Amino acid sequence: MTMTEMKRRDADGDLNVGFCELTPTQLKVLEGVNSGRLNKQIAFDLGIAEATVKAHMTAVMRKLNVHNRTQAAIAARMMSFGTRAEAQ
Repeated sequence: MTMTEMKRRDADGDLNVGFCELTPTQLKVLEGVNSGRLNKQIAFDLGIAEATVKAHMTAVMRKLNVHNRTQAAIAARMMSFGTRAEAQ
């Protein structure tokens, strides 16, 4: 196994742990971000304040160890593809 493969494996493991730590509401907020929705739209859909969506996104980004919404959405897509591949 090369160093790159080891680093990727470690990163995937960290990502799995991060997703396991997300609350149900944080997962719903991440799903909204992954769908390209604005905080205002996510807040309306979930019946919460926009500031609450921002707080959830801050927690999501911290738990997934990413720095912005785009990276969070990419991580969500990576996990989605990973679970589909494992199910087959």
